[in-house]
Amino acid sequence: MTQPKVLISDKMDPKAEAIFKERGIDVDVITGKTKDELIAMIGDYDGLAIRSATKVTADVLAAATNLKVVGRAGIGVDNVDIPEASKKGVIVMNTPFGNSITTAEHAIAMMFALARQIPEANTGTQAGKWPKNDFMGVELTSKTLGLIGCGNIGSIVAERALGLRMKVVAFDPFLTPERAIELGVEKADLDTLLAKADFITLHTPLTDQTRNILSKENLAKAKKGVRIINCARGGLIDEAALEAALKSGHVAGAALDVFAQEPPAADHPLFGAPNFICTPHLGASTDEAQVNVAIQVAEQLSDYLLTGGITNALNVPSLSAEEAPKLRPYMSLAEKLGSLVGQLAHDNLTTISVEVEGAAAELNLKPITAAVLTGLMRRYSDSVNMVNAPHLARERGLDVREVRHDRDGDYHTLVRVTVATEQGDRSVAGTLFSNGDPRLVEMFGIKVEADLDGHMLYIVNEDAPGFIGRIGTALGEAGLNIGTFHLGRRDAGGEAVLLLSLDSPMPEPLLWQLCQLPGVKTVKGLKF
Repeated sequence: MTQPKVLISDKMDPKAEAIFKERGIDVDVITGKTKDELIAMIGDYDGLAIRSATKVTADVLAAATNLKVVGRAGIGVDNVDIPEASKKGVIVMNTPFGNSITTAEHAIAMMFALARQIPEANTGTQAGKWPKNDFMGVELTSKTLGLIGCGNIGSIVAERALGLRMKVVAFDPFLTPERAIELGVEKADLDTLLAKADFITLHTPLTDQTRNILSKENLAKAKKGVRIINCARGGLIDEAALEAALKSGHVAGAALDVFAQEPPAADHPLFGAPNFICTPHLGASTDEAQVNVAIQVAEQLSDYLLTGGITNALNVPSLSAEEAPKLRPYMSLAEKLGSLVGQLAHDNLTTISVEVEGAAAELNLKPITAAVLTGLMRRYSDSVNMVNAPHLARERGLDVREVRHDRDGDYHTLVRVTVATEQGDRSVAGTLFSNGDPRLVEMFGIKVEADLDGHMLYIVNEDAPGFIGRIGTALGEAGLNIGTFHLGRRDAGGEAVLLLSLDSPMPEPLLWQLCQLPGVKTVKGLKF
């Protein structure tokens, strides 16, 4: 067997190189190369270990004729063309948990700096002044900290805050009451958190659902005098609205380690705003974190190149070569079902059950369940994948159940996904056609046969004459073309479900317009 060869193309702790050598892998450390220089050499390597400097573009991947895996020592993979890597059969891994403590501690440090106005006091003192009377801080003890996101990093922040004798309120759709009790935090909806929190810190990825989660409207709902910390992702806060809230005094202070555009322009409106402090994306910048991610990326790449083990992959599931062909269509179905319930019943989830019957009951259920969780959590995490989805579920205290049924049903094979919410159970089921195509066959107890693909419109309405015509007219007047049309109902005149595939996304104003139609109970735009 030819000895695998790895290139470390960015500055990384020397322990990464040492691990490769200990595992019998040939390793070169060649950093600071231009794109053309990287293209010229990348064809010699089976693995590539990077940080943020190396850009793994389509051109680089085209030249990487032997490349099997890219490992990012850190979380973000914006510098890797993942779709192109997938086309080339190159696995992309990251190390999502190596800098959790470091980032959490930076958030706590920023909170202290805000509370005691440390940067401003330092500047004034070193300028030869003695501005003792200019700075009146606040204590953290007995204050309420609002966590937006209570996953891996958020839960560490909660633990540290409780040690400071703060009260902690958390908003996270996947945080169960049991997990909240275990952490010692109060689970709340976003409006409640905004009304209660003296300090707010964000620990959620940037997705379509979390973008500008602290919008102008939500900042207005926040408690007057709140102080805000963001060490997670730029774009979670409407920066223009934050500037206005700081100037008006509604927000007493803000500390950002991340910006929507990085680096921010020199004339960024927040620079110079009252009680505003910032750092240049230092959340992961500690010696310990750099060592941790270097060790992890070296171990992950070594495992894959030597044994085929896949850890923290962003574009492939954990599957053996024998299982993959048989499981792949089931995993596609499972991910779509998970995405469907995630988009329709995503609040206050406590339990998720994955049931299989018929041919599906004879398969390895773990990858199917992982696919369900991937679809379920994708709207809340921009890095969720088949490998880390089960971990993210456990981290949030989500009770995941797997059930096999040894029984004959209406279908040759069936996968059912049920989530328990405070409003009751929500269940969807799907099957595979003979050609392996996934198909939805039941939705919240109503029989309905539909593809789950692209942009879709979901409507629950009272079954009545003329309703479908009104929907078609509204969509036509808005210039939206219907691709497919699927309808199901419990019984004549009862509750009906309508699923439409659309050629383009559903505008928010049109969703509101459809909600006003007679008989409409629920309208939701979906994306698969």
